[in-house]
Amino acid sequence: MRRPGRLRRSVLTTSALVALSAWASALAAPAKPTAPKGARAFKQYTIEQFMNTTSLRDASFAPDEKTLLLSSDESGIFNAYTLPIAGGKPTAVTRSSTDSTFAVAFFPADGRILFEHDQGGNENTHLYVRELDGSERDLTPGSKLRARFAGFSHDDKAFYVKTNERDPRFFDLYRYETAGYQRKLVYKDEVGYQLGPISDDGNWIAFSKLHTTSDSDIFLYSVASRQMKLISAHKGTADYDPATFDRASKWLYFLTNDGTEFLRVRRLELSSGKTEDVEQAPWDILFTDFSWNGSYRVSGINVDGRTQIKIYDTQTGAPLALPKLPDGEIRRPVIARSEKRMAFFVNGSRAPSDLHVYDFASKRATRLTQSLNKEIDSQHLVDAQVVRFHSFDGLAIPNLLFKPREASPEHKAPALVFVHGGPGGQTRVGYNPLVQYLVNHGYVLLGINNRGSSGYGKSFFVADDRRHGREPLWDCVAAKTYLATLPYVDAERVGIIGGSYGGYMVLAALAFRPEAFALGVDFFGVSNWVRTIKSMPVYWESARKALYAEIGDPGADEKMLREISPLFHVDQIRKPLLVLQGANDPRVIKAESDDIVNGLRKRGVPVEYVVFPDEGHGFTKKKNEIQGDRAVLEFLDKYLKPAPAGAAGAR
Repeated sequence: MRRPGRLRRSVLTTSALVALSAWASALAAPAKPTAPKGARAFKQYTIEQFMNTTSLRDASFAPDEKTLLLSSDESGIFNAYTLPIAGGKPTAVTRSSTDSTFAVAFFPADGRILFEHDQGGNENTHLYVRELDGSERDLTPGSKLRARFAGFSHDDKAFYVKTNERDPRFFDLYRYETAGYQRKLVYKDEVGYQLGPISDDGNWIAFSKLHTTSDSDIFLYSVASRQMKLISAHKGTADYDPATFDRASKWLYFLTNDGTEFLRVRRLELSSGKTEDVEQAPWDILFTDFSWNGSYRVSGINVDGRTQIKIYDTQTGAPLALPKLPDGEIRRPVIARSEKRMAFFVNGSRAPSDLHVYDFASKRATRLTQSLNKEIDSQHLVDAQVVRFHSFDGLAIPNLLFKPREASPEHKAPALVFVHGGPGGQTRVGYNPLVQYLVNHGYVLLGINNRGSSGYGKSFFVADDRRHGREPLWDCVAAKTYLATLPYVDAERVGIIGGSYGGYMVLAALAFRPEAFALGVDFFGVSNWVRTIKSMPVYWESARKALYAEIGDPGADEKMLREISPLFHVDQIRKPLLVLQGANDPRVIKAESDDIVNGLRKRGVPVEYVVFPDEGHGFTKKKNEIQGDRAVLEFLDKYLKPAPAGAAGAR
């Protein structure tokens, strides 16, 4: 489960398990992916080699813009590092060996650093400061609270933090002084809003309010008058999401799909209430924001599972030409305060995120990191191919297809339908170590975007509402039918794999369509919707109504929820199952996996169970990822690959 976010209003998708969620407009014929030009002889790699790759995220500039702060798992667990822009090796500034720690930002005028971490994956994140002398201080102490950084004030005198310490259901907003950390309550939430942007002059705060996963409103709060005003009154179903204020605090920019299929950018003039369109595309616009001084506006567009970045000169409105980079897309651009340079990551199917810096004057981009393990030749990995098939009712379903190098009509390969988290997530193009590991070892993978996925219009997105365990599942079964049309796939050896909501789809497939798949691999999937919805984290109160509308109310709809919960149909499961679970998962609690495993063991159904005592909803420690991913491959090889000719039990 994750709090609803920019991939539309995902309810249960995992945010930490990159290997499961970090996953042509016309119907495609069976794809024939080709090897990259100049590909060398095929080579297999171990899971240790794949996991010796470094994962990077969260880049931001130091005040002098000579150094970048970022998060890296180089040591085997995420910590905050600094990296000189002129070149050199990263230096760890936090050294946690137990809790994944993520960089937030430098203080605007000195070398102090903000960072955050929870406790063993329990998602009770605290905000910390690393002082100039290297000491660390928890700015949000408390045993059960959850706190997140919400930005620096534009005058650099303060920063904002949201925390649920007063009432665990709701997040209040505090303003902390940068000198001394004294704080003041800015807004007390007793309704269940979701915090949006804060204007540069500090006078306005934008909030969103969920009604359903596909219908929301924007509210504007005046700090001076303490008045909250609805500014997105609309008829019918529409998303309204506040995005940013302009630097003059004159306009509020927001995203909406009111009257259209896709999210577009509009803006509201604060003084008059006038609204107007700013930017639109034949896809969802994921975000838009301004550089520090307002010279540039940056937008991200979800183009068929890929992020397309556009940067506009705000004086002329003209888009800037971005650097042409091979084998990947630009992600998470951050423009320095001077507006002279920009940091960004480049990520592709065969290459994990590497950090680059772009100089606006010289128009040169410099690569600062080499994340892929040097023992791995990217030419031995494979690119994702966007393909579509018609489902049982004729609906076109978009997917990402990964074909092993050695697969051919003469050497047919086993296959997996790979289901993303959600509901409402999306299988997206990008480097995925588990996917590349499995494909490298001979498995065809089809990353499905079943109905209900983000990125393909609001009609497609709402097509799974209160239909879970039925039509979205039938799309996955149709995916198996599609795979059988590919000449290099062994149609008798197709399994299903997924995490979080995708894990639920695995269990649902084995319980409700037991004839369809040869096996299942479930990463922390829901087995009992009644329990999962009742036990959702208390700080999800603002999403409760939307969750009920999407899946069901455990009070009013208990019978329906039991009907679609695999746990109550465990007697129908007869195919082998592997389950992986974090003991501290607050979204899909461990009992969800315990019960399904125990039910299968009692009936003698082959089931294997891997539990990580120091993980939550997603695995962030390399030692655990190595153990888990190795267990997946060994399970697949045991049950999905043919036994050697003449061996006992050969099929």
